[in-house]
Amino acid sequence: MARVGELGKLAEQALAEWGLDGARIEPVSLSENASFRVDKAGQAYVLRIHRSWYHTLDELHSELVWTAALREAGLDVPEALLTADGRAYVTLPLPGSAGRRNVGVLRWVEGELLSELIARESDPAALSRHFEQLGRIAARIHNQSSNWKIPPGFQRHSFDVDGLVGAKPFWGPFWDLPQLKPRQRELISEARCVIHQILTRYGKAADTYSLIHADLHPNNLVVGERGLHVIDFDDSGFGWHQYELAVALHQSLEQPHYQLIEEALIGGYRAERPLAASDLALLPVFLLIRTLVGLGWIHQRPELGYDEHLPQLIEEACAHAGAFLDSWPD
Repeated sequence: MARVGELGKLAEQALAEWGLDGARIEPVSLSENASFRVDKAGQAYVLRIHRSWYHTLDELHSELVWTAALREAGLDVPEALLTADGRAYVTLPLPGSAGRRNVGVLRWVEGELLSELIARESDPAALSRHFEQLGRIAARIHNQSSNWKIPPGFQRHSFDVDGLVGAKPFWGPFWDLPQLKPRQRELISEARCVIHQILTRYGKAADTYSLIHADLHPNNLVVGERGLHVIDFDDSGFGWHQYELAVALHQSLEQPHYQLIEEALIGGYRAERPLAASDLALLPVFLLIRTLVGLGWIHQRPELGYDEHLPQLIEEACAHAGAFLDSWPD
């Protein structure tokens, strides 16, 4: 992972491409992508330095094509700032390295993360309202994507059977981590096999499978003056709508008000878009998928320093997988 100083130098160098020379710049997030807040002449922006290996330039451009279409459909999503010659991204060398990085700038939306607001909530009714709103937004995203004609050249990854539990899943083989004990490996591999069978039988009908945000949890929604603003489409791709809902719920699985949260989310979703009981019945499958692919995500990114948590997370994943296998009908 690039050092903070190198990323800061690259960010400052890139500002000139957008006519933002001399702007005040401060780091916001230095994890996978590096994000900086940029302030100049009373306007605020977020500059993103993208990982070199996660998305091609064509895939990054496709992300902006979709978010532009979502804005046209009335959703509050990121808006790119173009350079003077009309580019959404510039590719620059990373100081102190032989590598190059794609850099883009988005307009900043002032507000508070929904996760921070939820963390302060003690009123179940308020908690319910937040997740009802989140459910409505998920449904509106799916309404747009299910009816959108994918333009020529559009490129994004897929969270389909292969992308989630295939031989080379998008976030790495979670069943083959070196930290797994033999019994854990056996249990997780069994769960993977069952999931593969379920999803293969289920198929990819247009009303349940389309472009999704794929990371639509409360950390990626900003509560601003205009309501909820959705951020971070970096993981967006093709996937099942229930996976979207599972991502929104997963961080709350152990919360005392989980049932209320799930009911609120689904209620909000159904207020904007139909969701058949037979499709909703697969939600436990996608909740388990989120648990399992998270192991692969962490292992694939050792530079983030989460590896020390893997043994505990593996124990929790095995408990989740075991409970699922015990309860799921053959």
